[in-house]
Amino acid sequence: MTDRPAKPQGLGAGPITSQLGAQTPNYLEGLNPEQRDAIESVDGPLLVLAGAGTGKTRVLTTRIAHILATSRARAGEILSVTFTNKAAREMKERIGRFVGSKIEGMPWLGTFHSIGARILRRHAELVGLKPDFTILDTDDQIRLLKQLLQAENVDEKRWPARQLAHVIDGWKNKGLQPSQLSAADAGVFADGKAVKIYQQYQARLKVLNAADFGDLLLEGIRLLKDNPTVLAEFHRRFKYILVDEYQDTNVAQYLWLRLLAQPNEHRETANVCVVGDDDQSIYGWRGAEVDNILRFEKDFPGAKVIRLERNYRSTSKILKAASHLIAHNEDRLGKTLQTDVGEEGEPIAVTSVWDSEEEARNIGEDIEQLQRQGQKLNSMAILVRASFQMREFEDRFMTMGLNYRIIGGPRFYERRENRDALAYLRIVTQPADDLAFERIVNVPKRGLGPATISMLHDAARAANIPLVQATRELVETDELKPKQRSTLRGLLSQFDEWAMRLQTLPHSEVAEAILDESGYTQMWQNDKSADAPGRLENLKELIRSMEEFETLGGFLEHISLVMDRDSGDADDAVSIMTLHAAKGLEFDTVFLPGWEEGLFPHQRALDESGKAGLEEERRLAYVGITRARKRAKLSLAQNRRIHGLWQSAIPSRFLDELPADVVEVKDTGSSYGGINYGGRDQATKFDRRDPFESVYETPGWQRAQRQHQSRGKDRGPTIEGELVARSVNPASSSRYKVGDKVLHLKFGEGTVAAVDGNKLSIDFPSVGRKKVLESFVQKP
Repeated sequence: MTDRPAKPQGLGAGPITSQLGAQTPNYLEGLNPEQRDAIESVDGPLLVLAGAGTGKTRVLTTRIAHILATSRARAGEILSVTFTNKAAREMKERIGRFVGSKIEGMPWLGTFHSIGARILRRHAELVGLKPDFTILDTDDQIRLLKQLLQAENVDEKRWPARQLAHVIDGWKNKGLQPSQLSAADAGVFADGKAVKIYQQYQARLKVLNAADFGDLLLEGIRLLKDNPTVLAEFHRRFKYILVDEYQDTNVAQYLWLRLLAQPNEHRETANVCVVGDDDQSIYGWRGAEVDNILRFEKDFPGAKVIRLERNYRSTSKILKAASHLIAHNEDRLGKTLQTDVGEEGEPIAVTSVWDSEEEARNIGEDIEQLQRQGQKLNSMAILVRASFQMREFEDRFMTMGLNYRIIGGPRFYERRENRDALAYLRIVTQPADDLAFERIVNVPKRGLGPATISMLHDAARAANIPLVQATRELVETDELKPKQRSTLRGLLSQFDEWAMRLQTLPHSEVAEAILDESGYTQMWQNDKSADAPGRLENLKELIRSMEEFETLGGFLEHISLVMDRDSGDADDAVSIMTLHAAKGLEFDTVFLPGWEEGLFPHQRALDESGKAGLEEERRLAYVGITRARKRAKLSLAQNRRIHGLWQSAIPSRFLDELPADVVEVKDTGSSYGGINYGGRDQATKFDRRDPFESVYETPGWQRAQRQHQSRGKDRGPTIEGELVARSVNPASSSRYKVGDKVLHLKFGEGTVAAVDGNKLSIDFPSVGRKKVLESFVQKP
């Protein structure tokens, strides 16, 4: 079945350019030559390597506007794929401003999952589904897998369902159906049962008329491969294909796009434009393949490559530091960012502290100082490598009374009360949704215990039918006890009544009635816990959020596909988030704590992926630095509590890779060691032994030292850059001089033998010559 292409809303039937006429905005105004080239090169494959802050979103949206304005294609003939709903909304708004319309007629601009769902619903029967199939989230997926593990007598404590869900998700990200897996693949879980359970899981999804997120692309690939006429339909439909953040695509997304973009009888060459930055590929842990962007020219012979290297965000010192750092990666296409800001800016600040508590205190003081200078908290962010780092900042900021927000915390729709409410709504719109039925069948309490639920499951499995249908059959027999039979009959009657109301009444009104008549609202009204009032408010907000959707089904699909977190409070507050969550954002001031070996780069990434893991960690560091417009402030702690245990830390190797001329190192006065920077031509603490460094005598330090020495055997001339030495003004002189008598709390009285900045070499009668910090001695 071939649908007629959608007509751009508000533009009529004639050529777009003629209807916009003199009101057409000059969308090419103010663009640099590279951006303009990327917009106007609309024919054939194009790779746009867009560095951080180089205006890639403007290029994408202006390119679409250019295609529309020049009548090369109608809005319904352009496939534009993004990774987040937020990015899709922003693109639609920008395009609308360019062409004088809200672009309601661009049905194929959205995320991979939303477009994948749209394609599947058009041809659901070809993959064993119905058009109204349910999209399961992770929680429902795990609950279904638990049932299958129990049926296979797999010990769920030893082999958790969440672990199996991760394994299956990984296979789906690679585009692998159960039939494509080997015996070796099966061995990764439950003593070889992984593939069998994967097969059962996929079969059960078909019975439930459901798909998980991975299926939206995996089944889409199967649909397009096995049905040439369907593939030809979309080849005719899509004249132009645009993909944002191409470096973050996984194998399944890559295969899905290749099928849609391949040359065919309707086009000799693929009009596909991908925009991305190989230096910002940081999602390998969730299946992203940086190789997809690295091999684009091989996949599409004759592809044009345009590099966007003019940065409109950061100062020159920030860009120099980031470019110098990322240049240490070998697997990259290569580009060098140049600032268009017009100012050199502040140097990259690097601070070494004694522990994470001091790190949080120093950052808090820096934030207050910036506030006194008139900086808004909303213009500042703390980007951590691991979420456990956030606790120190939360504790400190609460003590200080400093406003902050956590980005990436629990989402609104993931709260218990909202998940329960959504389950009620799902079962009314999709009676085959077993997981929704199981979630609310005894919520609020209806006297339906595990034995009753187990009987329903047994009947459903025996007849291979959904739970609701099995329940309808059981309530007409005597297998169930009279009380349970009556309760379930009443609940089924409510389901039917609510479904009938949906046909004539506003869905928000029906949803409110469902929560009231089911007893769910009353359950929380009777709850005397402190959080019950908040839960009731959340349910009210859930109902209010439905009003902007035309149908309940549209609202539920929106919930399933939403990937973005709510923006949070509008008050002025410092944002705290992980580096992964920060991609695409920008702030005047960025604090980057925890630049220590084992934490950043993270030891797990190094252990699991070796060189590839290290390069992705370096890309993550690059992303962190380039989030800053005016100031980037790095810090490291010499001691950090990880999983409840204090651990000694050593400086991150990434600090060695920063150029010395744009770095300013600060000594807080409490650190005993130091750091260095400046890349491969400079020395670090690993390259020498000194009594001053005797604090590092642990086996871990010695192992790291051996590893670093083996890495640096081919180094050239070295330049020493010591933190504690650089923290002193070279022009200033120590208050001590050779021959002075001093008192050290540990070593006792001694005589100054040499002075080097803020370091003193002192002869002590009891222990000999020692090198100590000036701040640790006093005159007797």
